Amino acid sequence: MKTQLEKLKDDAITAVKDLVSSPKLEELRIEYLGRKGKLASILKELPTLAVETRKEVGQFANEVKSAVELAFMEAEKAAQAIENESRIKSEWLDITAPGAEPEIGHLHLVTQAMEEVLHIFTRLGFSRSRHPEVEWGHYAFEALNVPKGHPARDEWETFFIAKDPENPEVAMYEDDNMAEMVLTPHTSNAQVREMEQSELPIRMININRTYRRQSDITHVPMFHQFEGLVIDKGITIADLKGTLDFFAQNFFGADRKTRLRPHHFRFTEPSFEIDITCDQCKGEGKIDGLKCRTCKEGWLELGGAGMVHPNVLQAGGVDPEEYSGFAFGWGVERTLMMKSGINVGDIRVLYKNDLRFLKQF
Repeated sequence: MKTQLEKLKDDAITAVKDLVSSPKLEELRIEYLGRKGKLASILKELPTLAVETRKEVGQFANEVKSAVELAFMEAEKAAQAIENESRIKSEWLDITAPGAEPEIGHLHLVTQAMEEVLHIFTRLGFSRSRHPEVEWGHYAFEALNVPKGHPARDEWETFFIAKDPENPEVAMYEDDNMAEMVLTPHTSNAQVREMEQSELPIRMININRTYRRQSDITHVPMFHQFEGLVIDKGITIADLKGTLDFFAQNFFGADRKTRLRPHHFRFTEPSFEIDITCDQCKGEGKIDGLKCRTCKEGWLELGGAGMVHPNVLQAGGVDPEEYSGFAFGWGVERTLMMKSGINVGDIRVLYKNDLRFLKQF
């Protein structure tokens, strides 16, 4: 048996010399030292030996096992060293080289514009207020001095959601205006809501989504507006013009010109359209001799403004004999189109989700 054990030791040590793979070494270790391996097979005969011989052979078997285990251990270290060296070569990394920055997104161009608008008006003391974009007809129309039958309440202009005469809020009113639910066509619904909810004086800016059945170069069915409302004692058109001039100079730059053009809105009196010189044609109305497809005549309408109509003040519970105010509502996307350097000639481009366009901003 000693001869068998000696031969097993020599065979095992010889077998591991040329192996450089850890998995193969493990297979060989199991073959020689496993529970059913060659060493265990030889030691099965140990109980058949005489007592005197059994002790001597058992001690020798332990020496053989230790020698084989040591051989496997050294072979494993050598194999691990070779594998580590190979990994170092294949996975070498120059830690002094500039790292690859992960690609991250950024705010959409329209969101950036809304934040800039809010920042400018905050400097004038305006506070942001949020109001519904799915609105009752009362706040979207009736409280804004827009009666039934007005073209703005036509189904071809406004997205109507439903009519619910059973709504408990309807009982507050003599007719069913509150039962009429719409996707608000303007942020002006915030005016009466703000007067009902806030204490005077009011200096509010509301930025929200609005919806209209229009789609062309300067219109999309869903767009954003920012609505300003100021109510206090002694407010005049001069305050309105000064506020809008401050915004225009800070958002568009000192070289751009704006104008107030008389207009008619049901909820302001007097009313104005606010125009700005077109950034596409630089106010010329033509590009390379052809009519500018964005503005047609050198000026582009940004939105409406005016002094809050006495009827709207009354609808909000404010005495028009004691207080006055102004309001304005501009489209965020259209305002953004006219910002110097943006060079967006079609508002619909903003919502095409083309990364080649969006990554420029």
